[in-house]
Amino acid sequence: MRIVVADDAVLIRSGLVKLLEEFECEVVAAVGDGDALVAAVAEHRPDVSVVDVRMPPSFTDEGLRAATRARELAPGAPMLILSQYVEVSYADDLLADARGAVGYLLKDRVIDVDDFMESLRRVAAGGTVFDPEVVSQLMVRRRNDDPVATLTPREREVMELMAEGRSNRAIGKKLFVSDGAVEKHIRNIFTKLGLRSEDGDHHRRVKAVLTYLQS
Repeated sequence: MRIVVADDAVLIRSGLVKLLEEFECEVVAAVGDGDALVAAVAEHRPDVSVVDVRMPPSFTDEGLRAATRARELAPGAPMLILSQYVEVSYADDLLADARGAVGYLLKDRVIDVDDFMESLRRVAAGGTVFDPEVVSQLMVRRRNDDPVATLTPREREVMELMAEGRSNRAIGKKLFVSDGAVEKHIRNIFTKLGLRSEDGDHHRRVKAVLTYLQS
């Protein structure tokens, strides 16, 4: 994979570069601010970018804003937000184009390198991966006309695990149900959210997650 790394902390940025190179990834740019991220994505068109939320000059949400701008210049450019903080103000903008290829993980909760690399590959392939705490904070803002209001409690549990990037088998193990039961729940979710079968299961899965997170 060709990757852009954006983090203002030199040690973290260097550590990420070294880690990614150990997994035979090509880091095409390593930058420390939002404008440099946008320029790097526009120039290199990487397979995925790993972006911190808080960067210069105000150290609030520059990373998210820059990721959103980069996706405007390079539509659908895969972005994995890797941060110490949950910042929801621009997360909606990142999700709004419904293209998928987005993720948001908390640095302190990434405890397995192989899992991190799998998350990176999933986002690069157009999927979605969100830390459970990120899902929780995004869902606090649930609207009165919530499009997922018709989902059963079990279907919401399945949706939360889908948002975390878990496979059907992993969802089944977590909920102690069969693979067939998981598939049935997911089919019901697709139907209730009005997702058409001609879109294909991968795209329906991405759209379902984005709809859930934006609800």
